Formats: sequence, C-alpha cells, structure tokens
Amino acid sequence: MNKELIRASDEAWDDRSLGADAAFVKKADDDIEAMIDESAGLQLISIRLNKSLIDDFKAIAALNNGIGYQTLMRQILKRFVDCEKKRLLNELVAAKQEEQKEQAAAQKTRQTSKQRKAA
Repeated sequence: MNKELIRASDEAWDDRSLGADAAFVKKADDDIEAMIDESAGLQLISIRLNKSLIDDFKAIAALNNGIGYQTLMRQILKRFVDCEKKRLLNELVAAKQEEQKEQAAAQKTRQTSKQRKAA
C-alpha cells in the first residue's frame, strides 16, 4: 500500500500536516456558507469579550489538540448550558416534591382535625 495515500488520511488531518496550510483555504460562497450554518444549526452572533479572555481561549484551544478557539467556546458554552438546564430542572423537581409533601402534610392535618371534631 502506498504510504502517501495513508498519510493523506485522517492522521494527516489530525496532525495538521494536511489542510492547515493557507493553500487549502478558500472562502465559501455566501449561499454555501448559509447552507453549512443551517445544516450545522449555527447562527452568527457578535459579542465583545476581553482580549485577555480571548487569548486564554486561544491558549487552551492550542493545548487541546489544536482545535479552534471559537469551537472551544462553543463546546464550553454547550457544556455550561446543559449543566445549568439540568441544575434548574433538578431544583424545579425538588421544589415540586417539597410542595407535594407540604400539601400531603396539610391534608393529613385537616383529616386529623376533622376526626377529632367528629369524635
């Protein structure tokens, strides 16, 4: 098997020997870019962040197998949102259970009061 064909596979993409060079860069047409964003469920936003924060993201991304810092930001935001939704849902469930316990206790108190009055 030709070693060059193997090198031009996933390993070459992963170690950035293929595709990371400016020769491989081409600006996508607006229609294609819109289709890519739509299929990936992405939306372009504008946000202002401290330069030091962006530098930190870039440094962490570089240490994290060389992923892009914006990709890293998306991953971090996704993890945060998932955890926050889970936390909030757990709090709502706990509050609902507490409310149900209080209602059951109140119902039991009312029943006990009625039984005492009847006796």
